[in-house]
Amino acid sequence: MLPPQPLLHAAVFALAALQALASDTFTAAVYEHAVILPDATDKPVSPEEALALMNKNMDVLEGAIKEAAQQGAQIIVTPEDGIYGWRFIRETIYPYLEDIPDPAVNWIPCTDPTRFAPAPVQERLSCMARNNSIYVVANIGDKKPCNSSDPGCPSDGRYQYNTNVVFDSEGKLVARYHKYNLFMLETQFNYPKEPEAVTFETPFGKFGIFTCFDILFREPAVVLVSELQVDTVLFPTAWMNVLPFLTAIEFHSAWAMGMGVNFLAANTHHTNMSMTGSGIYAPDGARTYSYNMKTEDGHLLVAELDSHPRLSPASPPAVNWSSYALSVERFSPNDHEFRGLIFYDWFTFTDLTKPEGNLTICQKDLCCHLSYKMAGKQEEEVYVLGAFDGLHVVEGHYYLQICTLLKCQSTDLNTCGQPVETAQTQFEMFSLSGTFGTNYVFPEVLYSGVQLAPGEFEVLKDGRLISKINPTKGVITVTLFGRWYEKD
Repeated sequence: MLPPQPLLHAAVFALAALQALASDTFTAAVYEHAVILPDATDKPVSPEEALALMNKNMDVLEGAIKEAAQQGAQIIVTPEDGIYGWRFIRETIYPYLEDIPDPAVNWIPCTDPTRFAPAPVQERLSCMARNNSIYVVANIGDKKPCNSSDPGCPSDGRYQYNTNVVFDSEGKLVARYHKYNLFMLETQFNYPKEPEAVTFETPFGKFGIFTCFDILFREPAVVLVSELQVDTVLFPTAWMNVLPFLTAIEFHSAWAMGMGVNFLAANTHHTNMSMTGSGIYAPDGARTYSYNMKTEDGHLLVAELDSHPRLSPASPPAVNWSSYALSVERFSPNDHEFRGLIFYDWFTFTDLTKPEGNLTICQKDLCCHLSYKMAGKQEEEVYVLGAFDGLHVVEGHYYLQICTLLKCQSTDLNTCGQPVETAQTQFEMFSLSGTFGTNYVFPEVLYSGVQLAPGEFEVLKDGRLISKINPTKGVITVTLFGRWYEKD
């Protein structure tokens, strides 16, 4: 039965209006915040003192939000720990926490601040979003009472969660995410009983959200992208950089490329803890990024992105990560195989003894193939090809397969894998591939000075990471970072 003609016209008009509101692109912002930290103490401060510190940080964030809105940004992401910092134990963080309701309650704290328990932080964040007509993403703490009938209830009678919140441009709470994969230092927080996969719709795409250490695990990170098909991931983080291939900008950019989504990463800024590196990343590379270990300033980044990157003509094709490497015979065997340590994992290395050539190095089931030609090889600089195939077990348990070309810290091969920030040797060409057992592989190229190389490399359908043009700077590392989730 057909609907009456007026209703049909109304439905067509409503659909047309929705399509008109939808946008092919949007402007995003992230803010790297030099957080004002509390004094280290083993005794809780008063709620008033806690709020005073949080307001100091929110004063800074509000300035960044206003500036982002003036530059046309429709959404801004702020860092993990960006409102109260760290230096907490379970008891001392409690005055900084608020009870954050389920977004299903349809609440605008800015216009109805007394509807729930006192929530001055949520009220202020809501007003920042509403007053500037911008989506605001922030990281705060949630508290939830529990009792003895709950076998998981902590002895103090409450759950405490590291929590991301999202307020839309009207100031409404539209998303709440409790961090599931806590870093080993986060003893002040609990993790939820089940991992949460949080998404929300906007006129400029479908968004998902998680926090920092979550990125290395299947739940929620892969679930959001592969199963729930989000367009853009929001990522508040407090990322401590680990060279040569777990520096924030390179890994986050690589993750966006490997997963085929937009990625908005906002880091805290604290150089004494090697915390820096924020960016706005698309599947075809970084749109803008910042890495600054020299000053203690915060930094705002703004860039335009495709609302639906999978539909974009610039979206990279699907990759069979092991196709090429499995089809070729092993390159000439090497006589220089040795072991080296990178971030607590023992790699198998071979050094590049000639200015050009083909090399293979293997560990367990992973063989890494490299074709290369150096340009202006520096005598005091040594490069190696490395492979790692195994379970990383230090601050978490996760299975890795990694192929990497990297510069050693010195001519002493015992330094290969140790942090390096500068290089002079450029590569006229490189092609890196591996016999990966996983489809989740993240391609990275890092230049001297901890700089990305957008537009200067590409990944072919058969899994080769190749140079597109002669690199313009010295190479620190070229890496294929694989995560084999099923083997964890």
